[in-house]
Amino acid sequence: MTLFILAAGMGSRYGGLKQIDPFTENGEFIIDFSIYDAIRAGFDRVVFVIKEENYEVFKKTVGSRIEGKIKVEYVFQGLDSGVCPDRIPAERVKPWGTTHALLCGKDVLDDPFAVINADDFYGRDAFVKAAEYLKNIDVNSSHFCMVGYRLGNTLTDNGSVARGECHATADGYLDKIVERTKLFKEEGGAYFTDENGETVHLPDDTVVSMNFWGFTPKVFEGLSEDFDAFLDDPDREPLKSECLLPNTIGKMIKAGDCDVEVLTTTAKWFGVTYANDKPDVIAKLKALIEAGEYPNGLWK
Repeated sequence: MTLFILAAGMGSRYGGLKQIDPFTENGEFIIDFSIYDAIRAGFDRVVFVIKEENYEVFKKTVGSRIEGKIKVEYVFQGLDSGVCPDRIPAERVKPWGTTHALLCGKDVLDDPFAVINADDFYGRDAFVKAAEYLKNIDVNSSHFCMVGYRLGNTLTDNGSVARGECHATADGYLDKIVERTKLFKEEGGAYFTDENGETVHLPDDTVVSMNFWGFTPKVFEGLSEDFDAFLDDPDREPLKSECLLPNTIGKMIKAGDCDVEVLTTTAKWFGVTYANDKPDVIAKLKALIEAGEYPNGLWK
């Protein structure tokens, strides 16, 4: 099984390359904890999708300390990755989004694989749940999975966030994801403003997507189709619009091209959406280490 890590984003709200920002006294990054948990769960390969200009720094930091513990590969996401030059707006700088990022791994992802963000802490239980699903799936299957989190386990005190509210069928399969933007943490959950200007409360136990998916190579058929449609869309904003993985998967579900089982986890997500989140993340990781959930020095 392969862990595919989305690490090519800009991280504009955070203000730096947060994927390789140290968070422990041993200099570990959040990404180290994800890889450590993935190895414990049975994953035997990790593929990073990064900007080509960040290759050397990734290899010298993350790559160098996990080599020998898990197979490591890199793929690059650029504006011209699989995109004809005449389809790229002259002033476009922003990456094409997570659907395109995953498509950049199409040539190397030939086994069941999980997809995560590089700068999110997902917790051991999430990797165990995903591994249990993927190790039993046929490589040609269109049955996928998504790890769903309790909204209350994913909020920050430092500003608004966007979360994908998951709607599931009675038997636990994803029906659709509704993107909720500018969610503000409140007692018992979060609030957002809907299209009618009404304030709506989402309770703590609302299941949300944190971009932790389980796929087989079969997914690339739908990804390619949706990304092509995105590039041809005359109504998209040429410099800023992104083709996002949850939206693409939602379209595939609606078309009957796949189904996605929602694997709920009790794990607490945390991350660094904002620079002010860093002290809290440092404290949480330290507490997990002191509690024995992780060794003091993951790669010693």
